[in-house]
Amino acid sequence: MIKTGDKIPAMKLMIATPEGPREADTATLFGPGKVVMFAVPGAFTPTCSAKHLPGFVEHAAAFKAKGVERIICMAVNDAFVLGAWAKEHKACDSITFLADGSGAFTKALGLELDLVARGLGIRSQRFALVAQDGIVTHLAIEEPGGFDISRAEAVLEAL
Repeated sequence: MIKTGDKIPAMKLMIATPEGPREADTATLFGPGKVVMFAVPGAFTPTCSAKHLPGFVEHAAAFKAKGVERIICMAVNDAFVLGAWAKEHKACDSITFLADGSGAFTKALGLELDLVARGLGIRSQRFALVAQDGIVTHLAIEEPGGFDISRAEAVLEAL
């Protein structure tokens, strides 16, 4: 499992943009500067849609004021689903939506969550991290079902 001081794994993924999916690599996404990434088990799921994403949208300016160059929302969903979710929440301008459709990035981080019994397959645990120049400086992994340490306000306090 990734931990503070580790480098973000290098790989290519898709991001959701208003123009459609676009390939991006983690070296660029987490490259120079400070980046906040929060991960959700799935777009359009109850806690993710009602609380997790809206908190980061609401506090986007506060993150920028603290020197955060990019806020990333990652989910084990395809870029089309994340694009629709971003549009629904009017988040396209403030957050980069990183689609880990096959779960490869989540597995490389060691943060997968088995929700097969609930019909959702392998997903990401709910977590948030801060990376400076591609190195993890803060990591907050929620207990299953939890929503406390990865919420926007908690991450802002950690900056």
